[in-house]
Amino acid sequence: MLYELLAKIDKAGNINKETVIKAYNLAVEAHKEQKRESGEPYVTHPVEVASILVDMGMDTNTVAAGLLHDVIEDTKYTYAELQAIFGTEIAELVDGVTKLGKIKYKSKEEEQADNVRKMLLAMAKDIRVIVIKLADRLHNMRTLRYMSPDKQKEKAKECFDIYAPLAHRLGMFRIKWELEDLAFRYMYPTEYYDLVNQIAEKRKEREAYIASIMADIVDKLKNASITCDIDGRPKHFYSIYRKMMSQSKGIDQIFDLTAIRVIVDSIKDCYAALGIVHTIYKPIPGRFKDYIAMPKPNMYQSLHTTVIGPQGKPFEIQIRTYEMHKVAEYGIAAHWKYKETGTSREGSKDSLDQNIVWIRDMLEWQKETSDAEEFMEAFKIDLFADEIFVFTPKGEVINLPQAATPIDFAYRIHTDIGNKTIGAKVNGNMVTLDYKLKTGEIVEVLTSSKPKGPNIDWLNIATSNQARTKIKAWFKKEKREENMQRGKELLEKEAKRQDRNFADIAKGETLEKLIRRYHGNSIDDLFVVVGANQVIPSVVVSALKEAIEESIRAKQNEDNEASLRNAEKQIEATRKKVKEKQSKSFFGVKVTGMNNVQVRFAKCCNPLPGDSIVGYITNFRGISIHRSDCTNLSSLNIDDEHRMIDVEWETESKELYSARLQVNAMDRPNMVTDVMGVVTELKIPLNAIDAESKKDGTCVVHMSLLIRDINLLNETMKRLRKITSVTDVFRIGNA
Repeated sequence: MLYELLAKIDKAGNINKETVIKAYNLAVEAHKEQKRESGEPYVTHPVEVASILVDMGMDTNTVAAGLLHDVIEDTKYTYAELQAIFGTEIAELVDGVTKLGKIKYKSKEEEQADNVRKMLLAMAKDIRVIVIKLADRLHNMRTLRYMSPDKQKEKAKECFDIYAPLAHRLGMFRIKWELEDLAFRYMYPTEYYDLVNQIAEKRKEREAYIASIMADIVDKLKNASITCDIDGRPKHFYSIYRKMMSQSKGIDQIFDLTAIRVIVDSIKDCYAALGIVHTIYKPIPGRFKDYIAMPKPNMYQSLHTTVIGPQGKPFEIQIRTYEMHKVAEYGIAAHWKYKETGTSREGSKDSLDQNIVWIRDMLEWQKETSDAEEFMEAFKIDLFADEIFVFTPKGEVINLPQAATPIDFAYRIHTDIGNKTIGAKVNGNMVTLDYKLKTGEIVEVLTSSKPKGPNIDWLNIATSNQARTKIKAWFKKEKREENMQRGKELLEKEAKRQDRNFADIAKGETLEKLIRRYHGNSIDDLFVVVGANQVIPSVVVSALKEAIEESIRAKQNEDNEASLRNAEKQIEATRKKVKEKQSKSFFGVKVTGMNNVQVRFAKCCNPLPGDSIVGYITNFRGISIHRSDCTNLSSLNIDDEHRMIDVEWETESKELYSARLQVNAMDRPNMVTDVMGVVTELKIPLNAIDAESKKDGTCVVHMSLLIRDINLLNETMKRLRKITSVTDVFRIGNA
């Protein structure tokens, strides 16, 4: 493995072999216990990644980082150790790749969006991190056959959604094409193999056709003293499939399955070769593109022309220099070859800066939306957007998305220019702001010294995410005060609807959480998002209301528990003073025709002096005294009626009798304390008490009292009903 890699490095000539060998040895040691899904030693993967990076022409540090890219994530080695061995730059590259995979998500959409955000941040810092990641993904796709079918489709979809578009945007077309074809094979295997077989059927015929054309072109260029390399590159399968789908054509109706590429020594030779090609074959009008005069933002330069070949079949020819060809293959990655060797290529720095501008534009856009699906849609549009090239009045070239308008142009120049725009001229003529710009036009923006700012309708006119983001940002800033006031009013209105005062519930940890959830720093920020219809008022109010009510319930429970602890002392004192009833032979009750008989009060109804009572002769426990309306008596068998005996209260009795009450109330602080206050005021001994706060905001208090007679019990219940928030008081049977 190492020898093949070193052979490539020798051929490349711009990479320090000692650093690479040191990185290889550490990778072997770090991954020695690990295996790939294929059963191969794991280290074969980073070696292949490094090999791909060498093919791209990447620098020493990037190739070394490729060998080490899984070391921090999958082995015992740390960032600090790599930094000590290889230096900060290599350690930073490895750490950057590692961080692209570390986070958990609520949904697949969120995961994908966050991965893209992290890649954009990594690119803005050092774009080589993404070059390594693309090489990593390319090798993983090459070995995808060892994964399960579900995993294959998942990885293929990621290629279509993220990695191939990124390679496209960075001008790394060789990587893009291979990623797309591999993803095509695993995502749509039936369609892929059908297409491969169809193309293979006429391959020899097609190759002979292209060979005759190339021979003709080489001969004519040689006569003009232009040396060149020429090849007939078959278009990749996914590109052909996409064209078949978009044009609803079969393979026999797609003629340009191969593109002829002519590579010459200089820009002068490019244009000379173009002229010669057009004398041999008739060009198709509107199918010529000059990417040399106006390079793409991803650094791509070439002349494209589509001509009518033999047998009336159209085919495409691309003409470029050797340096342009390197960039066309590997895009932004080619920059590091020139950087490493100290040479420069005209426009390379500007093109690199254009890529960084695009990355920063996307980062600015992602700050404006928290919606994962919306962000991913915008990201894909930005990656694949066809572009036009227009000029400023000073002759500067500005690239814009297809169908861009003067508004997009204005915001591309500067945010302030966009905000002050009142009109536009194209080629010296006034146009409307929704005019669709075309390549080659000269655009002049008219501005006002007293701007009113953008019109909300511009969001429907602008096509670039950059312009739309800046328009939204203006409205967000300018409308802040208005939205703040509106949001506050909406929340106050909603709180009133829920029987609350917003000022009373807008506090505490829940408010802080809500503010953070909606990316704010203060309650004013919360007002703004509500006023801008980004958050439903009822969601905010309900959350605050529930938090306050929960806090109140907790305080009430705390108060009730404190009151109950105080009651325990009173209960204990009562129990010491009261003699055990079971030791008494009578309790202020006279039994007709009997003296000195054991009497017990039934716990099912707890009769009090003043209640109508009746005696029941038990088998072993004397006479049980019940209230006449006791439900237990009504359920006796008819055979037991002879056990009933007349009894009456002693008029001079000073006994205390057990009575149990239930108090229902709306819960509030000090509820139990107020209930106990009534008992204490009437000097009634307290035998037991408990309280329960319920989730519906109510409270239930149970008390066992030692009462002299029914009159005192009625007075007690009367006073309890007068307590604030008490809804009901009643006597219950069991004590």
